[in-house]
Amino acid sequence: MTERLVRVGDVDLCVETFGSPSDPTVLLIHGACASMLWWPREFCTALAVRGRHVVRYDSRDTGRSTHYPPGRPPYSLRDLADDAVGLLDALAIPDAHLVGRSMGGGVAMTAALDQPGSVATLTLVSTTTGADDLPPMTPEFLSRPTADDPVDDIVLLMRAYAGRSPFFDAAAIRRLAAADVARTACLDAALTNHFAMRMDGPRAGTGPADIAVPTLVVHGDVDPVHPLPHGQALAEAIPGATLLVLTDTGHDLPPQRVGLVVDALVAHTSPDTV
Repeated sequence: MTERLVRVGDVDLCVETFGSPSDPTVLLIHGACASMLWWPREFCTALAVRGRHVVRYDSRDTGRSTHYPPGRPPYSLRDLADDAVGLLDALAIPDAHLVGRSMGGGVAMTAALDQPGSVATLTLVSTTTGADDLPPMTPEFLSRPTADDPVDDIVLLMRAYAGRSPFFDAAAIRRLAAADVARTACLDAALTNHFAMRMDGPRAGTGPADIAVPTLVVHGDVDPVHPLPHGQALAEAIPGATLLVLTDTGHDLPPQRVGLVVDALVAHTSPDTV
């Protein structure tokens, strides 16, 4: 369980793996501005104990991976999807179960549509179709407080992400935020570039209705960023998708829901599902 840099095309991605490479691989793709640390180690370890080879990594401009000048990322969402599949190639993994969270769900869907042979199943956590008729972010999230200190600001942001969930643990989040800030190569790039990149979609112009791999949609019922109708619409748009609603859960993955999600992922990625 040690981090290492892996060359993927013309970028270096910082990667950490859990479990045996002989087991089915679960590739974890996080959302905007978040390094792999925001996939909790307990979550990764629990999956590995259940017979999954877990790979988490820093996307471009997060953690220790390649970064670019703040506000000037030369890549797009599609490039991040190519990174995910390219990382599998670099690790000699023919295909994987992709788990994308928030913006990472968009990355995972794009990978599944552009390079379906590399994707065994999809799991989309706190993700949206992006349709215009879905509910906006909650007023409480939009008016969230901010702080000048980066660790304090991340704690406030994660508090806002939790919405009305009772599970928010400020002390634990502060420790994680401090660790993330300490290992991030360029914090300004990490906080801005995913919002400044081009948000292009799959090359073929396809969408959720064209996803042809088994898909699990996981969504919190008090998500303030993408309220629950976003997850419901996504599950309805993808043929055969299953929806798992996490009660008292916001846009995050609190420890109190890790076991439930691990159980669902193990079932979803079993040979009977694929």
